[in-house]
Parts: sequence; structure tokens; C-alpha cells
Amino acid sequence: MAEGAALRAVRSCLAVFPREARELGLMESVPYLDRPPSPLEFYREWVSPNKPCIIQNAINHWPALKKWTLTYLREVVGPKVVSVAVTPNGYADAVFQDRFVMPEERQMPFMDFLDIVEKKVTSPNIFYVQKQCSNLTEEFPELVCDVQPDIPWMSEALGKKPDAVNFWLGESAAVTSLHKDHYENLYCVISGEKHFLLHPPSDRPFIPYELYQPATYHVSEGGSFEIIDEKTADKVPWISLDPLNPNLEQYPQYAQAKPLQCTVKAGEMLYLPSLWFHHVQQSHGCIAVNYWYDMEYDLKYSYYQLLDCLTNAVKVL
Repeated sequence: MAEGAALRAVRSCLAVFPREARELGLMESVPYLDRPPSPLEFYREWVSPNKPCIIQNAINHWPALKKWTLTYLREVVGPKVVSVAVTPNGYADAVFQDRFVMPEERQMPFMDFLDIVEKKVTSPNIFYVQKQCSNLTEEFPELVCDVQPDIPWMSEALGKKPDAVNFWLGESAAVTSLHKDHYENLYCVISGEKHFLLHPPSDRPFIPYELYQPATYHVSEGGSFEIIDEKTADKVPWISLDPLNPNLEQYPQYAQAKPLQCTVKAGEMLYLPSLWFHHVQQSHGCIAVNYWYDMEYDLKYSYYQLLDCLTNAVKVL
């Protein structure tokens, strides 16, 4: 009897909390700022309340906005060998065939990758420069001078430098599946567009996580992809749901979630707060740079962990 009452109480809390959090945030769309904020303003208005925004006129002074054509990148980076994620379906780091499947990390000359993006060479596979280990500074140092090593007002607001600065370039078929990061993220589009679907952390009770066997795509001798299990690795918690076409029969609770959608255009910067769920698509050949600043593991993080634990407890019971 007591266990049943406790379970009802937890379910009631999980039903009410996201709605109250949403009402407090009063956010029906991602707002725009027409200029970069001061460090104090940014921390007070956006980081502390954990709210996203799109910032205009923040990177207009970057040489990259004018210089980074595919022709320029071919001239500057050229035959240098870089890491490229290759998949048969455009989904790297995503659930497929009941596995959490990571891409083949192919080492290839950058100019060969550009040939595929520019359709000078055809391939049935999907290619994406997306290695997230500060690949801009580690693999593309020739390009760093065209942007900034950090975002000064963000670094001052947080009292730290970014953990990583990443370079993104790929085909329109490359999709980032729904997930969250433990970073304060400034995502800057240099050319093309990025399309984001966002969920606040308070939507966690409606977003289905499961544990999946990790695996990796490998190309066989015949050229087809095989999925090879990482047998010694721990299972990975991930989201199999496609938020653009959700299976509400399988995941009925997702009908209660309230996603935000926004498009970040060339010259704009998205502030994506830590722990926000995001699903990303892009225009073909879109070029972007993002800055990952480690989040503070403070009361906000503790609240999210509590919500996550309660959600998992209800699922078990």
C-alpha cells in the first residue's frame, strides 16, 4: 500500500514538474539577441536560468565568414589526412538494429572528402567531419586564425576557457540523433544552416532512454558496412526515438514533451545550454565551429540527476 502511494506521488511529481518548469521559463521559441551580451548579462539572463538564445552580430568580424569557401578550404588544408565519420545512413552515434552504433572513423585526405561533398565523386555512404575532440585546433590548426580560440565574453562569464573547439562540415544527409551534453555550447554557423530541435532538461520524464550494446560500423572487403559489437565495453544509455517522426505507440509519454525548433543561419551563434536535448540537421556543405565549455556541477545538475533518477525509478516499478 505504502509503495503504491509512493509510486503515485512520484508519478504526480514527474507529471507536474516539467509543466511548472516550462511555465516558469515562459519560452515558446528560441529568442534572438541582436548583439553579443556583456559577460554579466549573459550569465544572469541565459546561463544561470539555463535558457537558449540565438546571438546575431557576434562573429561578424571573423575572417572565416568571408574566407571559408570549399575552394579556400581545399587550398589551405588540401591533401592533409583528417578524421571523417562515415556511415551508410547518415546517423553517427545513434541507435540502429538495437545497438548504439558509432561511425567508421576514416582517415582520408581532406581534398578527397571535399570531392564527395562537392559531388565530384559519388559514394553511397554519408561523410561528415565531426570529430569532437577539439578537432579544429588538433586537425585543422591552419584555420584557427580565421576564427577565435575562445569567445571572450563567454570565457569571462564562466571564468574558464573552452574544453574543446570543434569544426563541422558535412552532407545534408548527416543527422545528429537526439542527445544531451554536459557542456555550455556556443554553436557558430559559418556557411549554410543548422536546424535544431531542442528539449529542456525538464522534459526528461517524456524522453525514453534505454541501454544499448555499443558497436561500430566497419567496411567489409566487399565494400558493404558491417556492425561490429564492442564486446568489452559497457552498455550505453541513448535515445532511440526520432523526434521528427516519433512512434507514439511505442513512446506515448513523448506526446507530453514540448520541443522547440530553430534554424541557425550563417553568421549566427546558438547558445545551447548544458543538459538540453538536441537533434540536429543541416544544409548540404554547412560549415560550423562550436565551443564547448564545461558545465558547473552545481544545484542545477543535482536537480537534473534527481529528475533522471525518479524517471528511471518509475520505469522500473
